[in-house]
Amino acid sequence: MGVYVLAGLVSPVIFEVAWGGCVITGVHERAMDRLIQMEAFAQVVDQGGFSDAAKKMGISKSAVSKHISCLEARLGARLLNRTTRRVSPTEIGTAYYRRARQVLSDADQADALVSSMQFEPTGLLRISVASDLGRSHLMCVLERFLAAYPQVNIELELSVGDVPLISGHFDLAIRTGAMQDSTLLTRKLATASMRVLASPAYLEQHGRPETIDALSNHILLTHIGHQDVGGWKLHPLKGKTIHVPPKGSLAINDGQTLLDAAINGLGIAYLPSYVFADALAAERVVDIFPDLALKPQDIHVLYPSGQFMQPKVRAFIDALAAAFTDKGPDTW
Repeated sequence: MGVYVLAGLVSPVIFEVAWGGCVITGVHERAMDRLIQMEAFAQVVDQGGFSDAAKKMGISKSAVSKHISCLEARLGARLLNRTTRRVSPTEIGTAYYRRARQVLSDADQADALVSSMQFEPTGLLRISVASDLGRSHLMCVLERFLAAYPQVNIELELSVGDVPLISGHFDLAIRTGAMQDSTLLTRKLATASMRVLASPAYLEQHGRPETIDALSNHILLTHIGHQDVGGWKLHPLKGKTIHVPPKGSLAINDGQTLLDAAINGLGIAYLPSYVFADALAAERVVDIFPDLALKPQDIHVLYPSGQFMQPKVRAFIDALAAAFTDKGPDTW
């Protein structure tokens, strides 16, 4: 026997049917039983036996056995090899197990999605951020976020290079520049222009370079972590990357400090607008090549894939997106 739907009726007709000795009372019950049977089968395979599977599910061993029997009867296939010492999946059982595990995982994630959207952000949020951006533009975001979500605590690490989220135990990271191929999910926050800068005092003393090639005759300040210590790499919007050989004795791993060095006449710097915008507006530095179109630098937030975002992560990413809405490429 089976479940029949009479034409012209809005809802299926529900009646009791027998299926290999397993009683199913209706369409909804059958759908529910299928998930329970899948869970029982997957647990038997995972745990290697009925007793441990029963303990894992919090039901009796006989109930697990009945779920497996009903599942095999419904599918018309033997899924498990049973001996007195062990239980293992058959070839068909192995194929079914892989798909069943995915179905069960999807169901769990669907439940988790609903739960994650209902609860307030709370707990420890661990963030890794590029130091140049973190020093100058993240504090105001943190101030507003912590005021809105007092149950969240934040650990912030300023970093120069890429810190893996998993090995570094971070919930999210804010990175600048080109993103490497990764399993991480990304969301673009803003774009910053890149410019070649020097102080008026430096240009008065050393002269203003009229071309890119002329930079080789000037003192170049190097940003450790973002620029090759063997020289600069300028990326025009059109054309090939331009390599500028180094000529200088100062390399720094912090953009703000590098800007301070340029302001004090120690050399020429190549920096993003989120670092130099205020200094350029105040005329403490000069854009040496205002007509040179260089590729901008993108700013992204990265977070792990393969799971639903925790409320604290989702809330902070939304706060970042809101804060960076009116930023870049030159407005900071």
